[in-house]
Amino acid sequence: MAWAAICLIWGTTYLAIRIGVEDLPPLLFAGFRWFLAGPILFLFLIKKGYRLPGWQDIKRSAVVGILLLGFGNGFVVFSEQWIPSGLAALLITTVPFWIVGIESFYVRGSNLNMKIIIGLLAGMSGVTLIFGSNIISIFDPHYIKGVAGLFVAVTSWSVGTVYSKYNATEVHPLMSAAVQMTIAGTLMTSVSLIIGEHKNLTFTPESVAAFFYLLIVGSLIGYGSYIYAIEHLPVSFVSTYAYINPVIAIFLGWLVLDEVINLELFLSAAIILSGVYLVKRGSVEARTKLSRTDR
Repeated sequence: MAWAAICLIWGTTYLAIRIGVEDLPPLLFAGFRWFLAGPILFLFLIKKGYRLPGWQDIKRSAVVGILLLGFGNGFVVFSEQWIPSGLAALLITTVPFWIVGIESFYVRGSNLNMKIIIGLLAGMSGVTLIFGSNIISIFDPHYIKGVAGLFVAVTSWSVGTVYSKYNATEVHPLMSAAVQMTIAGTLMTSVSLIIGEHKNLTFTPESVAAFFYLLIVGSLIGYGSYIYAIEHLPVSFVSTYAYINPVIAIFLGWLVLDEVINLELFLSAAIILSGVYLVKRGSVEARTKLSRTDR
């Protein structure tokens, strides 16, 4: 359920980020929603009786929050100033390769197997079929800042995901997520204020709607689901959300904006879903093999 929520929610975030950065300073736009979301989630969990994090929990959560949100999300918003959402979505779909590669070096006795490799390649092929015309744009000099920023974002997000998986806190994953959002949001908002982004702050109905969508749905529900899924599912499988997002985004474009869906999209979706299935099966087999070895 957590993985499905990630796919459904984050499939709409590219458009919301794009709308927001057109009117709001990027770092302030990114940081302030985490700055608000963290305490909201924290207070909710305290009211529900969840245990408070200890010092070691806070330190680990701080590392994850800075990697995933500070650098990961921060540089995505930064990059969206210079590159179109389609190209951003295409580059972000390299996340599964980064995560699986980093995990294979990080963990003794790699969980990698042929089903996972073939599944990742199939998923990437399906996404490339959707955004194939954007590939050449990677080398466009006008997009160099955006492409470089996304490279930092993807790398940091992948490192943070693997670190989070193998350095779990002693508190509930949502409590850890609340701490991550609070720390990263405070740092990002502080840097934004120091460099004077607030001087360029303007509001439009569209940017306000995008901000609150990302605050409530993207941060509280989407990111909370991601941190929960990392703790309970193989990261190779969790990472495949990046393949599903573009399909959802295009489907919503057809549903809401009357955009055209063609046979190529259905073929791409079938390839992507096949890849996700293979990664899931390969992850299950890897975990089973690892548990037998531990005995």
